[in-house]
Amino acid sequence: MSNDTDLPPFAAVVVAAGEGLRAGQPVPKQFAMWRGKPVLRHSAEALAAAGAGPIVVAIPESADAVASENLAGIDGVSLVTGGSSRQTSVRLALESLEDVSPDLVLIHDAARPVLPRGVIERLLGALSGNQGAIPVLPVVDSLAAEKDGLMAGAADRESLRRVQTPQAFHYSAILAAHRSWDGDHAAGDDAQVARVAGVDVALVEGDEKLHKLTFAEDFLSETQADKPAVRIGTGFDVHRLVEGEELWLCGIKLDHTHGLSGHSDADVALHAVVDALLGAAGKGDIGDHFPPSDPQWKGASSDRFVTHAVSLVAEAGYAVGNVDLTIICEAPKIGPHRDAMRMRLAGLLGIHAEQVSVKATTTERLGFTGRGEGIAAQAAATIVST
Repeated sequence: MSNDTDLPPFAAVVVAAGEGLRAGQPVPKQFAMWRGKPVLRHSAEALAAAGAGPIVVAIPESADAVASENLAGIDGVSLVTGGSSRQTSVRLALESLEDVSPDLVLIHDAARPVLPRGVIERLLGALSGNQGAIPVLPVVDSLAAEKDGLMAGAADRESLRRVQTPQAFHYSAILAAHRSWDGDHAAGDDAQVARVAGVDVALVEGDEKLHKLTFAEDFLSETQADKPAVRIGTGFDVHRLVEGEELWLCGIKLDHTHGLSGHSDADVALHAVVDALLGAAGKGDIGDHFPPSDPQWKGASSDRFVTHAVSLVAEAGYAVGNVDLTIICEAPKIGPHRDAMRMRLAGLLGIHAEQVSVKATTTERLGFTGRGEGIAAQAAATIVST
């Protein structure tokens, strides 16, 4: 893949040969879906976009098919079966590059899917005067030494750094370091291997976005961790006023000469609120859940519709934030009933009355509401991430 920046040519190794059991996924975490793509694909695409080539991906034994599917369409990618440890997998991947013998190589963990371009640029820039470079972040929390469950002392966080990947090296130096490594094959990173071999490793600024996916909660992506903190929905409904029907608004029965006609109790206010909640949660509309063609909803209390919508909001990982409802009619007068409506609606939603607004307006005798033919309602609702 051609390099679209002024970066020097470089190859890349992506380490994806682990089991990833702690992540609680049905497949090794590097092949699990995250933000709409397999974890492995995120960093491979970022490296390819930055001009890496070739890109060698170390994978578990017998994982060729799933890895190939995960990486389909990314140029310059090849696969190598990794070993029983990270260090062995990296060495095997580096050795597979011997025919190419690149000058520079980045070694990255697939479990860090977000790979900012700026980190790549800083690493490669540091290699102009160093044999190795790694991204690091400061330690912001206080540190304590532990012994037998008790605090045994404090550690100096000022001299400590959190280490991330990718880690960058001159290829010949890091290949030789891995070949000469006789320490623990579960070595945590390549900088450790390089330092033992006498390779100086420069530190560059890392990025908090390079977070490593480790536990099940890290995969609460589209439905949890990466969902918007607040979502907004709107609803609108209209029902005809007719003689001989009861008039229900916001779950309150009002005395009036006419009532609203509809398959359920025709509570136009609650129907607008239900649609606002369903819209915010991305769950369709009231007709999807309570079709008027279904006889079981004939004459049904709209309270049930609100309760169902609130449950769907909760299933989506949200809670009702607030509801703003406007009832549009010439009669009856809403003002005398507004507080009761507000309290009733808050109870149905499971929130405080302060989070509910009920307003009323007219259309200055214009249109069907102005002629007293029907009542309309519009609602806006926010739901907030739990």
